[in-house]
Amino acid sequence: MYSEPVFLEPAFQERIWGGTKLQKLYGYNIPSESTGEAWVISAHQKGPSIVMNGLLKGKSLLEVWKEHSYLFGNITESETFPLLTKILDANDDLSVQVHPDDLYAREVAEEKFGKTECWYILDCDENAEIIFGHYAQNEQEFKEMVTNGDWTGLLQRLRVKKGDFVYVPSGTLHAIGKGIVILETQQSSDITYRVYDYGRTDAAGNCRELHIEQALAVTSCPHKDTAKTDVKDINGDLESTQLIVDKYFTVYHWKLDGKTTTPLKKDFLLMSVIEGDGVIMIDGKGSLLKKGDNFILPATIEEYGIEGNLEIIVSHT
Repeated sequence: MYSEPVFLEPAFQERIWGGTKLQKLYGYNIPSESTGEAWVISAHQKGPSIVMNGLLKGKSLLEVWKEHSYLFGNITESETFPLLTKILDANDDLSVQVHPDDLYAREVAEEKFGKTECWYILDCDENAEIIFGHYAQNEQEFKEMVTNGDWTGLLQRLRVKKGDFVYVPSGTLHAIGKGIVILETQQSSDITYRVYDYGRTDAAGNCRELHIEQALAVTSCPHKDTAKTDVKDINGDLESTQLIVDKYFTVYHWKLDGKTTTPLKKDFLLMSVIEGDGVIMIDGKGSLLKKGDNFILPATIEEYGIEGNLEIIVSHT
């Protein structure tokens, strides 16, 4: 039986809006000073994470998913790893964008998944803002405001602070603002339709592609704000806050000061240590945990214990 966490090395993505905070905050060995994303738990073909320990060391998570399905419980060979966890460093504003739902992704984009996501704000500048939603009351008004470039009238802006949580269902117009670092839990999809990119150009002087037609087709009109759950449970030394329950994922914020022991109640868990350090114990064997670690607890583990002073974002399907 496989009885240890599967620690993963991130796959990095350079972006026009990226920076260096992934190295400064988490010690990651980033490829450049414009590193925008660390795909920390990923089986996506565009950037799979690599196993760092144990018998599977050196394999990609995509390979592990296909070749060692017993680690993930009740799955079939035709299934795709359902989730993707990222850490994003917005050294500049991201484009205003929207993602499609599963139906549009399959029928138009020829992809298996659309993209519903959620953000936990890990760090941000004072008075940092996100774009979340719009003020158009119907599709015609939305189209006219986009066509006329009325971004001030169209875009809804929200202030955020460290520790905030934002649920972004498919069809939601959005953008992460400058100075924000987030942990993103999402469907395993890389479909993005850009609506507005501030007229930016790359090193060659080229503007990035916009996808106005697709965005008009998939954006929800009018915008609807989403309800938050924030269900808190204190069990001994562990304070667990359920941030969202969605058909694609359930996400928790764990704050531990001491120790906890619990059975593995799901097929597998995705875990990202966002603060502190500690140790995870499985069958009498301990593995050290530190800020920036990302790992999967496979279905073959029946019970585990964690000890230390740390915060963890935990997710499962």
